Amino acid sequence: MKKFTEELTNKEPNRELQSDEYFHDSDHLIYCAKCHTPRQGRYTLQGRVFMPPIRCKCQQELYEQEETKRKLLEKQAEIERMKASGLQDKALYDYTFDKDNGINPEMAYAHKYVENWEDMKANSSGLLLWGNVGTGKSFFAGCIANSLLEKGVPVLMTNFSRILNTLSGMHFEDRNQFIDSLNRYSLLIIDDLGIERNSEFALEQVFNVIDSRYRSKKPLIVTTNLTLEELNKPTDMAHSRIYDRILERCAPIRINNRNIRKDNASANLHEAKKILL
Repeated sequence: MKKFTEELTNKEPNRELQSDEYFHDSDHLIYCAKCHTPRQGRYTLQGRVFMPPIRCKCQQELYEQEETKRKLLEKQAEIERMKASGLQDKALYDYTFDKDNGINPEMAYAHKYVENWEDMKANSSGLLLWGNVGTGKSFFAGCIANSLLEKGVPVLMTNFSRILNTLSGMHFEDRNQFIDSLNRYSLLIIDDLGIERNSEFALEQVFNVIDSRYRSKKPLIVTTNLTLEELNKPTDMAHSRIYDRILERCAPIRINNRNIRKDNASANLHEAKKILL
């Protein structure tokens, strides 16, 4: 008690004052000259008085601003790492909703899928995007991938040709571990189902990937040039096992018949002619 009384009657600060500080006679604490709030606290523990430095109001506000900025930078860095891992083709970085030209009316479903992602995830609900070559299926899927990645959702967008190339050089146990690793992603997108070779090995691995994803109860999005009739009526049991699992979990959406790729090529050719001629 004696030491505490001495602290209260002490007329001098217990450290050197900074240029933006002053000593307050009423409580004998150091204050900020800008916001006029204490930069010292006073605490009593087991009869001893401690006067540690604390943040004044303006220091606390600055700290919180810097923390917010730091966390934002960390989040952006994490998103970039997730994109580097999940978007295996650099061209996919440009598949974003803000680059949609409005040609494809089915893009409304892509927006709804992202907006209702938590429900889609909880219900293991995926999509089957089918239609002719060049109609925008990959762009549709890529927009979903990029939008969810921006929200911090782990997404992998790949194709079976890439997966099969990886699996072909592995031993049996390593293959299983690799396939299991695909389920670390909250959303798996397989682009261009059906373009991979139809060897016995390839079909077995395609089934293993789809079956593993099916059993994980995590959403899957598949794009394909195959028709819905070909998917519903496969010619053999190997394909039937694959397609049945996809159709059970993935709602089919037909992407319009307009060949966007051909339209883009025509537009690019027109611009090139304008420049050259």
